Amino acid sequence: MTTTGKIALFLGGTLFGSAGFKILGSKDAKKVFTHVTAAVLRGKDQIMRDVETVQESCSDILADAKAINEARAAKREAAFIKDTAKA
Repeated sequence: MTTTGKIALFLGGTLFGSAGFKILGSKDAKKVFTHVTAAVLRGKDQIMRDVETVQESCSDILADAKAINEARAAKREAAFIKDTAKA
């Protein structure tokens, strides 16, 4: 690529970048960014509610599993005591 081509690319990039900053800094663009940000925050709130529901379900499952294991251990201990008494 020639020096003239490189200079043309640099100037084109600078011009395009300056126009981009003007567009992104406009009032209309800020309104769009604000609405998008609000939608993202609403989505985040819904996701957090869903995560909380899943966590509560997991806590219930864990409590039930512990109760099952305790009941099994109690049965095993009762059977061991009964077997020991027979011997």
